[in-house]
Amino acid sequence: MATETYLANPNLKKAGVQIEYNEEQVAEYVKCVKDIVYFIKNYVKIVNVDRGLVPFELYPFQENMVNMFNKERFAITKMPRQSGKSTTVVAFMLWKILFTDNQNVAILANKGALAREMVARIQLAYENLPMWMQQGIVSWNKGSMELENGSKIIASATSSSAVRGGSYNLIFLDEFAFVPRNLAEDFFASVYPTISSGKTSQVIIVSTPNGMNHFYKMWIDALENRSSYKTLEVHWSEVPGRDQEWKDQTIKNTSEEQFRQEFEGEFLGSNNGLINGAKLRQIPFRPPKIKRGDLDIWVEPQPDHIYFLVADVARGIGLDYSAFSVFDATTIPYRQVAKYRNKDILPSVYPNLIGSVATEYNHAYVLVETNDIGGQVADTLHRDLEYDNMIMTSSRGRGGQQIGGGFGKNSQIGVKTSKQVKRIGCNSLKELIENDKLIIEDFDTLEELASFVSRRQTYMAEEGAHDDLVMGLVLFSWVVRNEYFKEMTDHDVRKMLAEEKAKSLEQEMLPFGFFDDGNEEVVVDNNGDVWSQSGWGIDSNNW
Repeated sequence: MATETYLANPNLKKAGVQIEYNEEQVAEYVKCVKDIVYFIKNYVKIVNVDRGLVPFELYPFQENMVNMFNKERFAITKMPRQSGKSTTVVAFMLWKILFTDNQNVAILANKGALAREMVARIQLAYENLPMWMQQGIVSWNKGSMELENGSKIIASATSSSAVRGGSYNLIFLDEFAFVPRNLAEDFFASVYPTISSGKTSQVIIVSTPNGMNHFYKMWIDALENRSSYKTLEVHWSEVPGRDQEWKDQTIKNTSEEQFRQEFEGEFLGSNNGLINGAKLRQIPFRPPKIKRGDLDIWVEPQPDHIYFLVADVARGIGLDYSAFSVFDATTIPYRQVAKYRNKDILPSVYPNLIGSVATEYNHAYVLVETNDIGGQVADTLHRDLEYDNMIMTSSRGRGGQQIGGGFGKNSQIGVKTSKQVKRIGCNSLKELIENDKLIIEDFDTLEELASFVSRRQTYMAEEGAHDDLVMGLVLFSWVVRNEYFKEMTDHDVRKMLAEEKAKSLEQEMLPFGFFDDGNEEVVVDNNGDVWSQSGWGIDSNNW
């Protein structure tokens, strides 16, 4: 046995040191390569709070976990708190880098410190391996390590830049439900090209639920076979030592809601949300049928259907979203059929997109929120692009804003989201959704609903969340409550209004006015002069 060590650490073998194996060691090495459970039970040591450094005695659910990780490329696991999930992953990754050459492994967590802590636990387990089983150490740092077989591990906070530019064989995402939504979305937008660069690259996701966020979507997609991820769920009762008495004591020290989320594994919405959390979990979101950039389409335009497009406007500087939804209001339940959301679209470009989609959906009624710069978008759409099916509102004193025909000095294009409009819209939205009168297709909209909560005597997004899509729902629900909505969605009334509008446009386009006295056609020009057919001659070329 060579005695050369890495940086004077007597527990670590330096790279390049040759080991002469005996027959027993060779047999053990082969066993460990072939059987991950055998390796963990016999050679991995962990720190127990009460007993110190001890062998890792796998529970049955932990055996299932490591076998699943070894078998599947994409795995997502929903686990209760304090169930040994991190320790199980540490043991798996140790086996992976030790017995497989040239493995690049990334450990990503919601906080960089947590990821580095996992590397430290791998290093501790490594130090306690017999020297003959170790690979030589090339580098050994806080948050990273590299072995002479070419395998390495790095630790980082989960972000879009964490693994950009690298090629990884295994990416582990710890407590992914606690990664902020924007970071989770950006991460997957950047990481999948990295994953797809190889045919065997793995992604392992392990987390405790934390609301209806990106982790929730990935879990449901996996359950519904809409992704390549295989699922594993661990219940608190599978952890030895946890029984009804333990449950009662834990709830006493925390709360019923906290226990349901952190130990029962329920995906709970906010407890003060507009929409009942249990109802939100029942909504079966699905992927869009068609994607055109940031436009998602679930149902294409149908002949003779009545559509409403409700738009929220942002400044296009990467903070809030400009967003709209298209609703089919032909029959009840109303249905969300398309949605758009983008942080960067400029207000000067946004009207063209709204007009294009609205025209496609049978010349849909368009309602633009005119708070902030929304008025600019509405004016451009109506006056410059000549989109004439805009919803007009007018102020009716104590009655607040009402939808009307666009006549009167108080009329305006679009609607300002006043306290009254928002209150009516929120009440109507709650009624529509909880009574199955409005179908939501989009997960992004559903996620915003889950974090749309009571704050400062109104409803708004939780801190760090968005409500741009939800406000589209609120304003559509406000429209539904307007008396004029019935006329807009009545086919006979719509036909009559269309005919009246056509007649009005026809009159506006003519340069002369025509009067019929029953005998002779008389023409009045723009100067007020009267002309008769007899003066011009009916067959005259001048006529």
